[in-house]
Amino acid sequence: MKPIIEAHGISKKYCINNARSTYKTFRESVSSFFKFSQDRSEFWALKDISFSAMPGESIGIIGKNGVGKTTLLKILSRITPPTNGNAVIRGRVASLLEVGTGFHPELTGFENIFLNGSILGLSSREIKERLEDILAFAEIGNFLETPMKHYSTGMWARLAFSVAAHLEAEILLIDEVLSVGDSEFQLKSQGKMKSISEQGRTVLFVSHNMASIRKFCNKCILLNEGVIEKLGKPDEVIETYLAHKLSREVGFMEFNSENPEEKNKKVKIRRIELRNQESKITSNFNLKDDLYIHLYLEPHEKIRKVKIVVGISESDGNTVCTIFDSDSEFGLMDISKDSHVSLLIKDLRFYPGKYSISIELLSEIFHWKFEEYDVLEPPISFNMINNLVFNRILTRKDGLLYLTPEWKIHD
Repeated sequence: MKPIIEAHGISKKYCINNARSTYKTFRESVSSFFKFSQDRSEFWALKDISFSAMPGESIGIIGKNGVGKTTLLKILSRITPPTNGNAVIRGRVASLLEVGTGFHPELTGFENIFLNGSILGLSSREIKERLEDILAFAEIGNFLETPMKHYSTGMWARLAFSVAAHLEAEILLIDEVLSVGDSEFQLKSQGKMKSISEQGRTVLFVSHNMASIRKFCNKCILLNEGVIEKLGKPDEVIETYLAHKLSREVGFMEFNSENPEEKNKKVKIRRIELRNQESKITSNFNLKDDLYIHLYLEPHEKIRKVKIVVGISESDGNTVCTIFDSDSEFGLMDISKDSHVSLLIKDLRFYPGKYSISIELLSEIFHWKFEEYDVLEPPISFNMINNLVFNRILTRKDGLLYLTPEWKIHD
């Protein structure tokens, strides 16, 4: 049996404009056109990527932001051409690369279903045969005849995934777009992807959620700086990835990436620091310590409002908690210059072990419509240390939180 996907030496180069964006006269613009090489540098998003996928395989693609995961899916989807190399695709491809891809905002949900089906080469009759299943899975209710520009981000993602999953393309390419849906829909989507692979269809799945990769995929690719660092069983590849993340136990991370995707962000995370109650930068915290998270943000244009979402996870990717700035009645307004924001988590009570902190910068959420500005990737890691209990061993198997309630004897 031949592979359904064969990638042969795929490389992708971008040219980065290093000149500052300023207004120019006509003469300066013409002059700069002839000396563009002085103001531009090359960035290789992918370098010599080769792998194959068999029918029925579910392949997870992991790695920190900017290593080329989305670029690889765009090349396999024929959205972006490679600079070098080629990909052999033996089957129809349905892709979910970002919210909005393949949908027209002025058309209704109903019209976009038929638009996507026709792009995949299906007849109206074939689309109608699948319509009931698509609508039942998407759960968009009475919004079927509403233009999609009025959909929330979650509704858009649900319909997009449902269309891609039910129109029976042989290959399904999915980026982190499913993270915008609610947890119930994410679980349903993962179950659907599992059934898709059992039907002999192939899925490539980009995700930062290691628990999902472990649960769903039978093969995994780790990308690092545009190359395949490791390819194999999910547990082995994820272990290598987590070892990279947890090796950076210095209590801070700083970013000065030349990736063009970083430069195009409206606002980005420039630096993050973890501090204890003594204001010391550290990655080691004792039980009952206070944790201060300091964020240094760099805007590339004036932003009216930025929402901050903080996630704390165990080292295997399982989420411990998610913190929204608005729940503490905090809002970061008018981001027109470099900003320094901190948050305090008092009295840490996680059982000893390794944990990681992720940060998302989002536009103002309105009816669950938002724009993602930046994501901290890889997450910054910290260790919880037992400094209180010495007559027994504290381990994660005993629970998540170490609690010391007040006890009383009542007459």
